[in-house]
Amino acid sequence: MSELLEKIRDKQAIIGIIGLGYVGLPLLIRFGEAGFPLLGFDIDRGKIDALRQGRSYIRHISIEPVSRFLSQGRLEVTLDFRQLSEADCILICVPTPLTEKMEPDLRFVSGTTDTVAQHLRRGQLIVLESTTYPGTTEEMMLPRLQQTGLKVGRDFHLAFSPEREDPGNKQFHTSSIPKVVGGVTPECLACATKLYEEAVSKVIPVSSTRVAELTKLLENIYRSVNIALVNELKVLTHRMGIDIWEVIAAASTKPFGFTPFYPGPGLGGHCIPIDPFYLSWKAREYDFTTRFIQLAGEVNVSMPYYVIQRTVEALNERKKCLNGSRILILGVAYKKDIDDDRESPSYAIMDLLKRSGAQIRYNDPHIPRLKPGRKHQYRMESTELTAEVLAEMDAALILTDHSAYDYEFIVRHSGLVIDTRNATKDVREGRDRIVKA
Repeated sequence: MSELLEKIRDKQAIIGIIGLGYVGLPLLIRFGEAGFPLLGFDIDRGKIDALRQGRSYIRHISIEPVSRFLSQGRLEVTLDFRQLSEADCILICVPTPLTEKMEPDLRFVSGTTDTVAQHLRRGQLIVLESTTYPGTTEEMMLPRLQQTGLKVGRDFHLAFSPEREDPGNKQFHTSSIPKVVGGVTPECLACATKLYEEAVSKVIPVSSTRVAELTKLLENIYRSVNIALVNELKVLTHRMGIDIWEVIAAASTKPFGFTPFYPGPGLGGHCIPIDPFYLSWKAREYDFTTRFIQLAGEVNVSMPYYVIQRTVEALNERKKCLNGSRILILGVAYKKDIDDDRESPSYAIMDLLKRSGAQIRYNDPHIPRLKPGRKHQYRMESTELTAEVLAEMDAALILTDHSAYDYEFIVRHSGLVIDTRNATKDVREGRDRIVKA
């Protein structure tokens, strides 16, 4: 352990990062900026080629630091996982999605662990950053790594430190977000803590990997439950003739005891729609039903149906039918000003519209084209947002409130605007054409 700690302190430890996506790429850049030599691994040749050619595949992440590290000879990006043996510290940032039955899908973590085990050597530190249920690090990863004959805490070190990336957030970055760390043994914790202390502003050591794993789930379940609350209230306040956005704004003036959350068309992203189900699944092992969490999930999953209901009502008031209507989707990213469409509720809404016979087009300034994914098969290009296009639509659905949109322009040239994000709150003319959903 002392040799590894010395390498970390002297910035001589080679940092290997597996998975160069929304989590792994910012982490690689941060350790590079901290002065460490780097190895970046991914199974996607397109990502590796893009990085080598100086092209960023994530809009909000600058390619400049990566290009600089490559030119300085401090970074190598590769598809060759045999080079894992060269890394002193290996950080795993691979996806942890759900299966179609809403159960944890750990095949990427499992496969990556097996690959790491093939190249494991004495003196290495392995850290899982992928969000998962409590017990994954020690129940699934540890036995596979110890099958090599090496012993944890003596020959190699294993820890869990949950990623806390928030794509597009300009206030908090990888370097300024505190890092929670849990180790399998005290020696593992010491190594992982020292590593992250060299790259981020604050490290919070906890007593075990299970505590660290549950910490990330709690953070996202907290958001899921509170968003479900305001989503449910949005449906209720519509029936009561009360503006939920005005209510939230008024409640937010209280200087204590209240944190504002905002309703929308459903949950999106790589964490909040998924993570609560990881804990619900694990809870069954303890004969426990997480009713509160599951109820929140049900409310959030139902929101696309509510958007469709409000759209049908608005069209009916204008003596139009959803079947055959031309609908323009404004925004497919799961939140504003990013190019990330993972788990976006826009796709669920598009599916429901299509099944009802609507003709759909979309516009998103950050996502010029849609590529088939795990949950959708759309191949479409973003429609130019012109006055003519808006005028020929039967309705425009604002599903992502991008800053680039001119909402005055959108309302002025549309016959009907369905606003799920309160994006048109400051529009003064044409408010009779706006329907909140």
